[in-house]
Amino acid sequence: MRARWIVVLMLLLAGCTNGADGSGTGPVTLRFQSLAWQEESVEANKDLVKEWNATHPDVKVEYVQGSWDSVHDQLLTSFEGGEAPDIIHDASDDLADFAYGGYLADLSDLLPGRLKSDIPRRSWETTTFGDGVYGVPFLQEPRVLIANATWLKESGVRVPTPEHPWSWPEFRRITEQLSGAGKYGVAWPLKEPVSATLNLSLSAGGQLFHRGADGKVTIRFGDADETVPRTIHDQANTDHSASPATLGSGGSDTLPGFFGGKYAMVPLGFSYRQQIAQQAPKGFRWQVLPAPAGADGLTQGVSPQTLSVAEDSPHKKEAAAFIDFLLQPENMVRLALGDWMLPTGTAALEDPALHTAKDGWATGTALAAHLRSAPAQSVRGYPEWKDKVATPAFQEYYSGAIGLGELRTRLEEDGNLVLARYQR
Repeated sequence: MRARWIVVLMLLLAGCTNGADGSGTGPVTLRFQSLAWQEESVEANKDLVKEWNATHPDVKVEYVQGSWDSVHDQLLTSFEGGEAPDIIHDASDDLADFAYGGYLADLSDLLPGRLKSDIPRRSWETTTFGDGVYGVPFLQEPRVLIANATWLKESGVRVPTPEHPWSWPEFRRITEQLSGAGKYGVAWPLKEPVSATLNLSLSAGGQLFHRGADGKVTIRFGDADETVPRTIHDQANTDHSASPATLGSGGSDTLPGFFGGKYAMVPLGFSYRQQIAQQAPKGFRWQVLPAPAGADGLTQGVSPQTLSVAEDSPHKKEAAAFIDFLLQPENMVRLALGDWMLPTGTAALEDPALHTAKDGWATGTALAAHLRSAPAQSVRGYPEWKDKVATPAFQEYYSGAIGLGELRTRLEEDGNLVLARYQR
């Protein structure tokens, strides 16, 4: 009787270890939380998971649907509760606190050389915190101008190209030329004004955040940082070439007015092209133009979408192998097309599908080499500074409620007080 119980106990123990921690003979199971939400993107991600599972019987991947709206709080809860997914889809500007907090695995020694060399260093900088790499940047989108092609052609203005973009002063003059009779040359959707302003300001040489020799960051709002916000402010308040009604709107909110002929142009993320292609009225002609250029040309900041591995995952090597599969050049192209974004990989960027004139793909791809790490990428305390200081300050400045001097004071003095708490 005792021998029988020993056999039963051994079988139970074997079942507990089978595959769950990699010590048994059953397949390893990885949980992959994806934030894909557009139909084409969800389909591409799920198809790639199926293809992996069909060819890797020892390592199964379970697709878990997440949401961009709640991902930060959801991840924080799952990390602290020890229930984080093995493979985590997020954006690079959300990683700093997780990386410094020890929740994400350092991928430096887990990723294959192929993947490391295929993605440019400027992209890896977006996921490098301290001495470690805590995510693989794989999709990115520049900010572009979506324009009413018929309106621009009839006006006779010079149409910019990536080779010959508008300067910021020229952009301001042209939007004024296109305005009048209740119509506006541009509609700025600035419900979330901070990232748009800072990322576009890189074209003018703006940095805003300056890291000293001691590693601490301070905020200085210099002449180069003024170029983009001053342009937007003057378009809305001096030239009346930018619609004041859209300054508090999201990107999608501007599309009905754009289709209705109220605005000649709307600055938007590259992926908005999908909505425009699907929703534009029959016969409406639109085109993609590069954002204006400044002293540093077409440079602009981006926060790429990323894939990370949880530090608590017992299967880090297997998770890294799945990421490598997901980001093979042909697969990266599929993910980019599904999200209407650009891949970071140099091999994927060469795919002919990303160089067509249709829907502005070629214009966006031409901007890829000019994309850099967003200015606030590695700044601890940035979320609080953005929410409590920068967002209300920029909103009031763009609406005309405060001047440039008050904007500078609030960004610098109030902002540095916030950052100091994170750098003691």
